[in-house]
Amino acid sequence: MSKVAVIVGVGPGNGAAFARRFASEGYAVALLARDEARLVEFEKEISGSKAYACDVTEPAEIKAVFAAITADLGPVDMLVYNAGAGSWSTPDETTAEDMERSWRINALGCLLAAQEVAPAMREAGAGAIVVIGATASKRGGVRTTAFASAKAAQLSLAQSMAKHWGPDGIHVAYLVIDGVIDLPRTRDAMPDAPDSFFLKPADIAETVYTIAHQPKSAWTFELDIRPFGEKW
Repeated sequence: MSKVAVIVGVGPGNGAAFARRFASEGYAVALLARDEARLVEFEKEISGSKAYACDVTEPAEIKAVFAAITADLGPVDMLVYNAGAGSWSTPDETTAEDMERSWRINALGCLLAAQEVAPAMREAGAGAIVVIGATASKRGGVRTTAFASAKAAQLSLAQSMAKHWGPDGIHVAYLVIDGVIDLPRTRDAMPDAPDSFFLKPADIAETVYTIAHQPKSAWTFELDIRPFGEKW
């Protein structure tokens, strides 16, 4: 039976690249996102993948979709939590709904997804949970009120999960992405930016795959990645 990887938050950039990388190694890959029509297109493209529509802000949907994944594909060996969103507003402008939705997507959904896969990983004594973060987890900006606070919560959550589940053989890692992802829409928005300015999804996926397969004697918890020319 193939090993199973779940990618939560599959879009045309990092999510699809993560799915392709795991599928290329023979994993059965579950593709999760809200947009079912787009997921079906990825399912057609990526051999060994299966689409599952899921809104990670809804606990009941998370529980139901992971039950379906286990029934269809088997116990989950790898979880990549790539769901992330937030409003872009100042503290004056940010609403209660903005704050709650950002937290539910970035932190609550991550916890609930991890809780669904942890029992089987604990039983196997192995598994990996890679959480895709952002520089916003380290600092708040004027217009990242909701997003940065949610990402900071996500980072703290990942630390708690790593410390709790690590002794059971479950590798939890947090990836801080610092830079602009190479996508058609980001290229269009920044037509004068050189190629070296952008982070390539396939290269990020290579890093994620490597982290997920590190030997237990040298696990990474937190890793920052950025293009070589990025100022930091």
